[in-house]
Amino acid sequence: MTSRPEDTAQTTLPHLLALTGSRKLIAVAGPPGSGKSSVSAALCLALQNAGRSAAVVPMDGFHLDNAVLMQRGILARKGAPASFDALGFVHMVRRIAAGEDVIYPVFDRERDIAIAGAAHLPSDTEFVLFEGNYLHLRDAPWCDLMPLWTLSIAIETPREALANRLLQRWLDHGLPKSQAIARRDANDMPNADLVLSSSLPADLTISN
Repeated sequence: MTSRPEDTAQTTLPHLLALTGSRKLIAVAGPPGSGKSSVSAALCLALQNAGRSAAVVPMDGFHLDNAVLMQRGILARKGAPASFDALGFVHMVRRIAAGEDVIYPVFDRERDIAIAGAAHLPSDTEFVLFEGNYLHLRDAPWCDLMPLWTLSIAIETPREALANRLLQRWLDHGLPKSQAIARRDANDMPNADLVLSSSLPADLTISN
C-alpha cells in the first residue's frame, strides 16, 4: 500500500522539529513522478499545524524559457539539468541560507512558463522546504547545494511506479498513449535515471 503524503509528513515531522538554528533549509529531492511536491506541501502544512513558520520554494521556478531552450536546441529535453538556471538557483538558496528576505520566481504549468518575482519568502520564515529533481545531484553547480541543506530528504519510489506515474501524467494532459509513452521514454525516464544514479546520499530517505 502506498503511503499518503500526509502520513509520510507525520512520520517525518519529528526529524524536522529536532533541527536547530533560526532558519532550516530542507531539501526534498527525487526523480520526476516521485511525489516531491505532495510530500513537501504535506510537510509544510504539518509544520504550520505544529505552530512553526514554513514555506515551500520549488526549484521549477528556475526553468529556462522555451525560447532559450529552442536557441540551445534542447527544448525536447525540458526538465533535464541543462534546462534550468542552476547558478541562479544556487545563488537564491545561498541568500535564503543567509536569512535574507527573498523574492523568487515560480513556474506556471498551465502556461509552461516561469514567472519572475511571483513569490515572497519573509526573512523570519523558520523552515524553508525546497523541492526538485536535482537538489542532491553530484554534478556542478548542483553539488554546491549540499552544504547548504540543514536536512536532505530523498524520496524513494520504485522505477516501475515512476514509469507508470509519468505515463499517466502525459495521458492526463490529453496525449494519445503512443505519444505519451514516447515523451516519457525520451525525456522523463532519462531524467529519473540520472537522479537515481547520480545523486549524493541524503540524510533521510523516505518511501513514497
